[in-house]
Amino acid sequence: MKKNMTGLKIFFVIMAGLIIVLIIGYLILASRSYNPNRQIKYGVTFSKKFALQLGLDWRESYLSVLDDLQVKYLRLPAYWEDIEPEEGQYFFEDIDWQISEAEKRDVRVILVVGRRQPRWPECHDPKWVDYVTKTDARKSVLKNIEIVVNRYKNSPALEIWQVENEPFLDFFGRCPHLTKKELQEEVDLVKSLDRRKILITDSGELSTWHPAIKMGDLFGTTVYRVTHNKYIGYWRYFFIPASYYRVKAAFWGRPIETTYVAELQAEPWFPNGPLDTSLDQHYRSMDIDQLIKNAEYARKSNLERAYFWGVEWWYWLKKNHSDDSIWNEAKKYF
Repeated sequence: MKKNMTGLKIFFVIMAGLIIVLIIGYLILASRSYNPNRQIKYGVTFSKKFALQLGLDWRESYLSVLDDLQVKYLRLPAYWEDIEPEEGQYFFEDIDWQISEAEKRDVRVILVVGRRQPRWPECHDPKWVDYVTKTDARKSVLKNIEIVVNRYKNSPALEIWQVENEPFLDFFGRCPHLTKKELQEEVDLVKSLDRRKILITDSGELSTWHPAIKMGDLFGTTVYRVTHNKYIGYWRYFFIPASYYRVKAAFWGRPIETTYVAELQAEPWFPNGPLDTSLDQHYRSMDIDQLIKNAEYARKSNLERAYFWGVEWWYWLKKNHSDDSIWNEAKKYF
């Protein structure tokens, strides 16, 4: 019995020592990777699809983002179902207009290419894809990427290509599995067509970041502070310090200058979709105080940029619910 107790004591001492070493290592890495002179740049992701889902005039919303908020860093999805609604028939009018308006205002654009794009259900396939083989669908994805890159690579607004969105987060969304080899094929294709830098993204809280962080010139993480699921309700990531993202990047050898917050939570986590969730519930996970906290949290991460997620929702509050508090507060970040 005494031998067993001694063995347990030794085990707990070793575990306690390992934890202390890890904490010390974390603190050292956090301090060494911190740049006190870095001022984070804020931008937004704008989704025409989400604006329409909220019942907004998407063009009016977009122009308000550019002219009223005066956003200078913008991430835009290029949804496959919008670009190629019928096989071999392309429609670019809406993206052309968005890029053109960005050019007029010297806005720097990240354009997302590939099958997996921002906003649920992540993959936004045209209906005709349901009737083709997996091999033919793959060929069509590559052709789509090539056409989009060639169309916009001469735009002065185009700064960065994002290839796929959180490509290895298989359990979230409705998308076919994408292998590392297939993602590399897409990255190589874009690089063969244009010399601009490529951004690859991954979940900040639900992923190790490997191998995504090694596959692009730039890396983008998501940052969510309040989420919701049907089992535990609302969940706050109170235990993750802002330095976690910086240290995680440093661990993988990724400089903070090439690490972005690609998706900074600035809208609620909707339990039942935005229009089927009460406004009171909206404010439970996002209000003006939470927006300020999240923006400050991103600043403390010390990463290069942070793109707010939810600008369409800000405008929806302003336009449909006479609440412009978040919209006006957000202006100071741009």
